[in-house]
Amino acid sequence: MAITYKINEIFETLQGEGSFTGQPSVFVRLQECPVGCSWCDTKHTWEAKPEFSIPVKDLLAKKGDSEHWSVLSVEEIIQLFNQQGYQAKHIVITGGEPCMFDLTPLCHALEQQGYSTQIETSGTFEVKTTDACWVTVSPKVNMRGGYPILAQAMERANEIKHPVATEQHVDDLKSLLNEFKVTDKQVYLQPISQKQRATELAIKTCIENDWRLSVQVHKYIGIE
Repeated sequence: MAITYKINEIFETLQGEGSFTGQPSVFVRLQECPVGCSWCDTKHTWEAKPEFSIPVKDLLAKKGDSEHWSVLSVEEIIQLFNQQGYQAKHIVITGGEPCMFDLTPLCHALEQQGYSTQIETSGTFEVKTTDACWVTVSPKVNMRGGYPILAQAMERANEIKHPVATEQHVDDLKSLLNEFKVTDKQVYLQPISQKQRATELAIKTCIENDWRLSVQVHKYIGIE
């Protein structure tokens, strides 16, 4: 039986966050996430309601955010890349919460086709992927869903990208890094919603801790 994934959207753009900022990328956004972040800008991916299941052709025709999703196999995802004529060779698997699912078959197949892969996850589910996949953990602490940050996810992370708006968010991150003894990973702070106070706090904290700033470049320049 073919392995399938519930897909909310697939599109080509530039990665706007973290270590790969500016990298031409194809984003594969999976449907479903129970974490419940209050500032989430993809709340339309939280549930996979059966009545919003649509054919792949309609998925590609979507304009703007919606709860509609399609089921695609690994082979169909790669075929879609070719049909759409995507040039980018870096694939970002996001959500939703992509690590609700085993991403090893998808990442393996993509890497076999010459793509590099990246997963963006909240750190609340075990990361199942290939060794070569770049894993970005954006730890979501004390969210509505009540999911704890997992040691396995923090250990597997290649980078930690933490959203901040208040000093409490900074304290939460420092507690996590201390709890999981994270000393060998690049840490990014990302101001929530590009607010000025959040950005000023992030800049100040990055300088104090030798961390880096991630500013969601795609939102500043007005691309998806």
